[in-house]
Amino acid sequence: MSWTRREALLGLGGIPILGAVWWAGAAGTVGKKRARNAILETLNIQPSLPAAVQGIGGEPVKLGIIGFGIRGEQLCRSLGYATDEWIAAMEEEAALAREEGRPFTALEDFHNQEPLNIRIVGVCDIFDVRAEKAIRSFSDEEVRVKRYATHQEMIASGEVEAVVIATPDHWHAPMAMEALRNNVHVYVEKPMTHTLSETYELREVARNSRAVLQVGHQHRQTLSFKTARDIVDKGILGHVSLITTNTNRNDDNGAWNYDIHPDASPDTIDWSQFLGNAPEIPFNKNHFFRWRKWWAYGSGLSGDLLTHDYDRLNCVLGMGIPSSVMASGGIYTHRDGRNVPDVFQANMEFPDFNTRGSQPSGKAKGMTFVYSATLGNGLSRPTMLMGHDGSMELGNQLTVWPDGRSTRYAEMLESGKMEPQSPIYHYNPAATALDGVSSATSQYFADKGLMWTYIDGKRVDSTFLHMREWLSAIRNGGEVSCGIQEGFEEAISAHMAGLSWKLGRRIEWDREAQRVVPIEGVDLDAALCYSPPGIGQFAPDLVG
Repeated sequence: MSWTRREALLGLGGIPILGAVWWAGAAGTVGKKRARNAILETLNIQPSLPAAVQGIGGEPVKLGIIGFGIRGEQLCRSLGYATDEWIAAMEEEAALAREEGRPFTALEDFHNQEPLNIRIVGVCDIFDVRAEKAIRSFSDEEVRVKRYATHQEMIASGEVEAVVIATPDHWHAPMAMEALRNNVHVYVEKPMTHTLSETYELREVARNSRAVLQVGHQHRQTLSFKTARDIVDKGILGHVSLITTNTNRNDDNGAWNYDIHPDASPDTIDWSQFLGNAPEIPFNKNHFFRWRKWWAYGSGLSGDLLTHDYDRLNCVLGMGIPSSVMASGGIYTHRDGRNVPDVFQANMEFPDFNTRGSQPSGKAKGMTFVYSATLGNGLSRPTMLMGHDGSMELGNQLTVWPDGRSTRYAEMLESGKMEPQSPIYHYNPAATALDGVSSATSQYFADKGLMWTYIDGKRVDSTFLHMREWLSAIRNGGEVSCGIQEGFEEAISAHMAGLSWKLGRRIEWDREAQRVVPIEGVDLDAALCYSPPGIGQFAPDLVG
């Protein structure tokens, strides 16, 4: 029996793994229990379990929500608060799914979610419609949610212990620093900052605050990534010299062309507050709802989606900030007035990086991290970690193949106990779970392990686990998995990639000085925030 790599993967799909692992041997050994056990014993991979988190006791944590747009609503659902509109939409979708005989578990998952000991007591959103929706949906007989005109007013009120920041990127750091200076706990979405100077300053503020900061990289709760770390630490892949990871989207939502609310106007939106430190321009609905398409408010593919891939690999490898970054790309598929690229490639170099390997000491050192993105094609491309002894495909599941030239597995390869095209290990914690994914963008995040993880075959929202960890640290002390150091590494790496694309040159990191290497005559913060000459114009049909 001889399997190709594709046939082996297809074969994995029909095997009832029951939340753990599966082993596939080479020709002539499949089904031989002794050989199977010998290889599993050699690998000694331990599928990870979720970290124990102490309960959130005492009085409910009083939370304020800053930014109640798409991500703000999602975060509130992870906290146990759903809007009336979302519940009605999910009930309708569930009924339709039953008629069509397909799984759809979003509403069931929400109702089955473990309650968190929190109270949403305040909301700050500059669009009246969103703020009023939160107040209407989350207020009850005990607590009426209060609307705050500014984040400063909310933080200074003394009525909130913690804030969740889900605003455009250019507001992340100013709001987080305001809260931390007042010892108000912070959960802030990625990227943590919008400029280099903000990144340096926020790290100092966080280190000097009594408050707990968690950056919203919820994939740090995904069990496949924890298991992948065990695989790397045990040298099963050997020295990893290359990582390839990708973004592939091909729809309006994935390209940040979100719906524009019909009630949006200068009368319902505080436009000057939205702009903040961004250049002053006339009211523009396109910029307000689709802010990710402009450097003035967002961070492009480098800060928006590269950060997901960088951080999920950083939590597996602990590689830190690259010594240098080179990026390329352009606006090739959505020429709609945006000034951030929709095709983007970044090479991050880690010349001193080393993982446990089977080769002689000193022979192998260094790694390249390659990120490749397009918003004009939806073909799913896997994340691959490529080592001397094996390769690993990593997402919500993971699969390991031996390399035909491996030193560690040379004898097993020679004897036929292993074959390079046959996986030797597969981890699928979701084998018994039914998933109903409702959109291409949701599928993109799900495949990467960014939406949920699985515990005992049951699907669990990874954002819920990430926020629960933060809330537990607030009440009980202890560390969070994505605090200021992890956020610092993520932000610096993303900004280096953005700068490289903007300036068309290599951007370098000075490890000793803990600074991006200056470039004579260039203001790096200004370069990050503004569009290169001749790139991107307003979309006239959407200007208010």
